[in-house]
Amino acid sequence: MLSSSLMLRRFCASASSSSSPAPASSRTLLSSKKRLVFLGSPQVSASVLDSLFNASSAPDSLFEIAAIVTQPPSGRDRGRKVMPSPVAQHAVDRGFPSELIFTPAKAGEESFLSSFKVLEPELCITAAYGNILPTKFLKLPSMGTVNIHPSLLPLYRGAAPVQRALQDGVRETGVSLAYTVRQLDAGPVIACEKVEIDDYIKAPELLELLFARGSELLIRELPSIFDGSAKAKALAQDESKATLAPKITPEESWLSFDQDATILHNKVRAFAGWPGTRAKVSALDPKSGQHNIIELKIITTRVYGNNEIQSGEMDDIFFAKGSLIFPCGGGTALEVSCTGGPTSRQKGCKCNRILERLKRPKTKEVVINVNLTVMLQDQNENGPKCSYILNCVCRDNLKYAVARMPKELLANISHYMWLLDHLWRLINQGALPARITQWDESSLNIDSKTWGNDNLARA
Repeated sequence: MLSSSLMLRRFCASASSSSSPAPASSRTLLSSKKRLVFLGSPQVSASVLDSLFNASSAPDSLFEIAAIVTQPPSGRDRGRKVMPSPVAQHAVDRGFPSELIFTPAKAGEESFLSSFKVLEPELCITAAYGNILPTKFLKLPSMGTVNIHPSLLPLYRGAAPVQRALQDGVRETGVSLAYTVRQLDAGPVIACEKVEIDDYIKAPELLELLFARGSELLIRELPSIFDGSAKAKALAQDESKATLAPKITPEESWLSFDQDATILHNKVRAFAGWPGTRAKVSALDPKSGQHNIIELKIITTRVYGNNEIQSGEMDDIFFAKGSLIFPCGGGTALEVSCTGGPTSRQKGCKCNRILERLKRPKTKEVVINVNLTVMLQDQNENGPKCSYILNCVCRDNLKYAVARMPKELLANISHYMWLLDHLWRLINQGALPARITQWDESSLNIDSKTWGNDNLARA
């Protein structure tokens, strides 16, 4: 009988110390069913395990679940209480023997492999297990290892296929059933199923949907896997079409509102659950009149239609029907209908509660379209006279310019900034209205003789 010390990190610490798997020869006498081992860890894996439990209990079932391999217990939730993985907990809840639940830190540990080998597994099924399987593990099951991967391989190989697909804004994804080889998600594909994606589904919901479809696909294909015909029909992946789906990092969770609203909306959907998406905004303290930077967790969004934007609304964050509207790059806007904050004890939407904090006073602003006439002169003061359009914006103490002009004029940008300074002084003195949307072409003409000259002050 095997020593219990070989059962590495057994899930149930209260199990008898003498518990160990029965020798393979005695199991063969008791059952002729195929010995299947399941590897998985998160809640979506538990749903796959549930399908296998149900299928294995059918009168005509071809297999039995010989063991389960999952991640070790870890700290979860806010209290960081050490808890078993969802797969381990679900297995125990279903009455599966705790001594047959393996929780190695790495699948290549010799103590684990020694105990695992005694089981003589015929087929391994993986679904979001979370550990790399070394070659010495892959050699153990006689029928190989089959993985449920939530993408249409060879697309999105890696740790975050669902998240990266949503981030890319794809309209179609799917789930693949493929043999596991040493190269990441590169084994022959037994079967796959396509799934259409709408504009609002988030990663947790899509993961659940894809693994549910994957479970059905697995149960349907198990007979062909057991009789060997699956290996004959499995198709090699086209390496030229392979794309990667690297692991999500917390540093990626920040939103940058200079990007298009569609890009940000897709990111919010992709990063839902973990790590989520965050943004920093300037909030007005009504008591002190100071602007404070606060951090928001962005939960639910949609792209705000251009036809919904009223004139003058794209300068600052504003509210529409209880939602925050964030101006974004390319003249787009993002509607945020549900947010959270680090100082909030209440979960869920807090848009209405930060209404007053986020309202910002309208600032003095000048937007000017200037028809600029410039003489490009040589040493003899000869040269063509050319016209260019300059777009100037002055807002508070922020002055910036976007100029559509040739490289020959870039050297004179300091003079152009002098013009902005002068205009800003006129605004503060009340000599100009708070907002000018456009100047007539004849309002300001500048040529090389007056550029930077005192005459400009009188223009």
